[in-house]
Amino acid sequence: MEEAGPVPVADQAPPPLVRHKAARWGAGLLLLLVSGPLLCRACDVDGVTPMPQLLAFLPWLLAPAATALVLSAGTRWLAGCAWALTAVLGTLFFLPPYAAGRAPVSGPVVARLRILTANLEFGGATPALLEALRREKPDLVSVQECAPEECAPALEGAQVRAAFPYRVIVGGGRAQGSALLSRFPLRPDGAVPGTLAMPRALVRLPGAQLLFQVVHPMPPVAGGLELWRTELGRVRAMAAGRGSGPTVIAGDFNASQDHAAFRSVLDTGMRDSAAVVGRSRTPTWPSLTAPPLGAQIDHVLLSPALQPDRARFLDLPGTDHRALVVDATLHG
Repeated sequence: MEEAGPVPVADQAPPPLVRHKAARWGAGLLLLLVSGPLLCRACDVDGVTPMPQLLAFLPWLLAPAATALVLSAGTRWLAGCAWALTAVLGTLFFLPPYAAGRAPVSGPVVARLRILTANLEFGGATPALLEALRREKPDLVSVQECAPEECAPALEGAQVRAAFPYRVIVGGGRAQGSALLSRFPLRPDGAVPGTLAMPRALVRLPGAQLLFQVVHPMPPVAGGLELWRTELGRVRAMAAGRGSGPTVIAGDFNASQDHAAFRSVLDTGMRDSAAVVGRSRTPTWPSLTAPPLGAQIDHVLLSPALQPDRARFLDLPGTDHRALVVDATLHG
C-alpha cells in the first residue's frame, strides 16, 4: 500500500487562530460602520460625510450589526459581543416613529383633503403623474423637479386646468422647477429660499384658510452638507413661524426621521402623516430598490389641526421616487 504524501499547502485550511482573527477583524469593521451613525443619532446630530448618508438607511444597519454579533459569538470575542449587542439594541431603539404619538385631533370636521406629493426626476414621470392625478383625484398637489420642457406645459393643459384651476408653477431648470396645484382658490404667499424652488400659497377652503408649502431642499451629498442643513433650517423656520392656522408641508425633504435636521422640523409641532398612520419606515427612494430597501425621504407634514387618516405610496414610472398620497381631516 502506498503511503499518502503530504497535503499540498494550497489545500490546507487556515489555522483556527487565523480564522478567528479574520472573523474578529470582520466583526470590528462592521461595527465601525454601524457605530458612527448610531452615535450621531444618539447625540441628535447629523455629523459629516458619510454619516448623514448612512443615517438615511439606519434600519438596514441591523444586518451588519447582527452579522458582527454572530462573528463575535462564534470566536468567543466577549468585547465584540457586547459591542455588537449594543449596536443591535441601539438600532432597534431608534426604529419607532419620531414624535408620532401625539393625541388625535378633536373638534368638528371642517374639510376632508387628499394631498399628493411627487418628485418627477427632471420631469421624466410627468405622464405617470397625470395618470395619478386622474386616478387619485387629490385636492392639493406638491410637485418637485417639474421640468419646463415636460412638466410645466403638461400642467397647463386643459384637462389639468379643469381639475386644478388654481396653481403656482415656478423654477427655470429641470431640477429647480416646482408646482403647487389646488382645487380650491389660492393666493401665492412667497417661498422658502433655496437652490430648488419651494413655493408657498394660502389656500381658501370652505370655512378655513390653509397654508400649503412645497419642500425640496438640496440633498446631503458630500461637499453639500452645509447647504442641506441651511435649507432644511429655513423650512424649520417657516414651520415655526407659520402661526396657529392649519398647515401642510409636502415634498421631497431629502431627509428621513433619522436626520436631526428633519426632526427639528417636526419639533415645531408638525406631524409626519406616514408615521402617524404607522407607515414611517416605508421607503420612497430610490424606487429601484423600494419598498424592500430604501429610505423614506418624501413626506407630508401636517399641523395639529389636521388629522392624517391614511397614507399610500405610488410607483410612478420615470422617476427614482415614489409618490405619497395622504387623506386627512381638518378639524375646527
